[in-house]
Amino acid sequence: MYRVDLNCDLGESFGAYQIGKDQEILPFVTSANIACGYHAGDPATMRKTVRLALENGVAIGAHPGLPDLNGFGRREMMISSEEAYEMVLYQLGALSAFVKTEGAQLHHVKPHGALYNMAAKNQMLADAIARAVFHFDQSLVLYGLSGSELVKAGEAMGLRTAHEVFADRTYQQDGTLTSRRDPRALITDTEQATLQVIQMIKEGTVISEQGTEVQLRADTICIHGDGVHALQFAKEIRQRLEQAEIFVVPFAST
Repeated sequence: MYRVDLNCDLGESFGAYQIGKDQEILPFVTSANIACGYHAGDPATMRKTVRLALENGVAIGAHPGLPDLNGFGRREMMISSEEAYEMVLYQLGALSAFVKTEGAQLHHVKPHGALYNMAAKNQMLADAIARAVFHFDQSLVLYGLSGSELVKAGEAMGLRTAHEVFADRTYQQDGTLTSRRDPRALITDTEQATLQVIQMIKEGTVISEQGTEVQLRADTICIHGDGVHALQFAKEIRQRLEQAEIFVVPFAST
């Protein structure tokens, strides 16, 4: 029996700027990664998104990023491991306040954008992020790129980890995601995305841009909430997974 979590990056609107279709997407996913105000999001958006997630029975996760609103947290920054620790801890505290006041519990942490990709390769950054999560709440699940330094750091710290794969991104032969600067980085065809997801879950592999087969583990699948096809992807992938007898459930149930 195959089980998988379906997560989406949400709560990324800011002030008067509306990004994504959070309310429409939430019924189709099982986990929400909510922006914490650094790369996107603001207090009102965090509160609203937490409430929407609870209304839909979706597990709530923090989505801490780099302090770069203009670049949406997708530009690398030179930061020390201590800065990474402090940034993550600060953002966990912010989102947790809204979760707590709604009588709910934070479920997981998934770094955003450049911070996520940097920590996938940089052991010192990965260790700092895992340490911040552990010190904040040892019961939290750390989401990271499948097989990356981040999940290794979480496991070494004693955290429960979820190996994440991507429905709408292509892969390199070393298991990393194709850079967004590359025109081949994003998958916009729903059929291609769905077939890739099913292969990753059932076979534990993905075909890289170099044509090689890459081994990975798929505990949770990410759909980017700011993508043009995000709602269509969420609907179609959820339906196709169920047709393929893959149960879509929150990570805690996998």
